[in-house]
Amino acid sequence: MQITYQFRLYPTPEQEERMIRTLILCRRLYNRAKEQRDTVYSQEGKTVTYAKQQNELPAFKKEFPEYKEVHSQVLQDCLRRLDDAYQRFFRGEAGFPHYKSADRYLSFTYPQPGAVGKTFARDGYVYLSKIGFVRLRAHRPFDRANVTQINVKRHADGWMVGIGVNIEAAEAGQTAETAVGIDVGLRTFAALSDDTKVDNPRYLRKAEKRLRRAQRRLSRKAHGSRNRQKAKRKFSDIHQKVARQRKDFLHKQSHRIVQGHDLIAVEQLRVKNMIRNRRLSKSIADAGWRTFITYLSYKAARQGKRLVQVPAHGTSQTCICGADVPKTLAIRLHECKKCGLVQDRDIVSARVILQRALNIVA
Repeated sequence: MQITYQFRLYPTPEQEERMIRTLILCRRLYNRAKEQRDTVYSQEGKTVTYAKQQNELPAFKKEFPEYKEVHSQVLQDCLRRLDDAYQRFFRGEAGFPHYKSADRYLSFTYPQPGAVGKTFARDGYVYLSKIGFVRLRAHRPFDRANVTQINVKRHADGWMVGIGVNIEAAEAGQTAETAVGIDVGLRTFAALSDDTKVDNPRYLRKAEKRLRRAQRRLSRKAHGSRNRQKAKRKFSDIHQKVARQRKDFLHKQSHRIVQGHDLIAVEQLRVKNMIRNRRLSKSIADAGWRTFITYLSYKAARQGKRLVQVPAHGTSQTCICGADVPKTLAIRLHECKKCGLVQDRDIVSARVILQRALNIVA
């Protein structure tokens, strides 16, 4: 399996200028390649493939010599991103690809970092071709021999590098001495089958007042002015802090659950469909259910634990005895007339999820 380690970069002014230049050139190439695809399709009804655009890169670099400043594989990855965007559109997983503005193209990738000895020849540095050795703060060790890719991303407060590393997943154990079912929600972030509840921090909701104030200040600034750039940076800082708070919370909760249980049961949630609800979309996005399940998945695989996803249908309308107990969202107490169970509905749902998972495993 592949995991990604994220570290902060500390480039020199000259290196940062090259990195910004790389982003600008990659964004222009992305938009040119998209324009080529759209033009050819509208005029000839044909699709321009990634292979064709990649083969045209040498001639393109001769016509525009400034692209020699960017590593060839970084340019290839730029075209691959565009092709992936179109493929997701054709599969119905995303909307039609748009042209990228400067605010929406913020990273570039080295898909094959090359010789590890050169990539990490100096401790505390990472080698980025055409840019040089850039200082990084490696706050945790990683296997330098199995680095598969390096992604450099610009954030509101600096640069980060994502180093993809191949590791061997631990063999999942066959025992389930400590098993837990998890029912995610909005009132409480998660209810566990062992009667534990995790409060929903609602980071975005708490930051809404500051976001509205920053948005109003931004809207009053003249376009192209330095004051607008400062206001935009402050607005981005708030969003970035919310995203990092959420990510830190999800990492800690998923780590705690995986560490304490051999088998973890969750629902198969179609968050993409659920988020279409206009009344709940912001709260669902703020909770980060899909990211939480992703973190549980790779942490469990890494530690030899088992994650089982069960169908979500009826988990909140069923008792652990199998009886149907229909209830609206306003009813927070589960009362079963068949077996007499009276308990919090979220805890019961978590126990039903665990029960289904154990049946699947058996």
